[in-house]
Amino acid sequence: MDNRLKRNTNVGRESRAIGDTSREAPEKNFALSQEQRRMFRDEFLQQSLPTAPEIPGFHSCWLSTTNQYDPIHRRMQIGYVPVKAEEVPGFEHYKVKSGEMEGFISVNEMVLYKIPEEIYQAYMAEVHHYAPMDEQEKIKVQQDQLLNARDSNGRALGQVEGDGMHFDLTREAPVF
Repeated sequence: MDNRLKRNTNVGRESRAIGDTSREAPEKNFALSQEQRRMFRDEFLQQSLPTAPEIPGFHSCWLSTTNQYDPIHRRMQIGYVPVKAEEVPGFEHYKVKSGEMEGFISVNEMVLYKIPEEIYQAYMAEVHHYAPMDEQEKIKVQQDQLLNARDSNGRALGQVEGDGMHFDLTREAPVF
């Protein structure tokens, strides 16, 4: 029989807990600078797009050339135009060298576009302020109809619980 397999009952074992008290937590041995931590955070967050630059009088954003639900040609109908590398200092290295988007700023499938600020504000107000207010008005009309509905004996079919819903709030469109 192999000696390694033979159980030796005469030898005592130390508790594993004894060794644990002398060990330090591994994170105490890590000394990262602020810059290294930021680099790791950015790497793991996979931030591959630079922040869209500020262009006076315009709103700029990255648009995807592969998004089927929000294609670029629709954005161009609204007023978006691609940004040329010469327009934005510091973005020359993102310039497309050849192809359909030659001379424009691009990262992977994303292309930098801009739209005049007044068109952007009007569009955002319509989509994110006035359209929801119109939907709110429709809900209010439906609520009023339900509360005024009566059965054949003239009894109300609905009632308001608690404070009900308040739709009388009207606000000015914010600046987006």
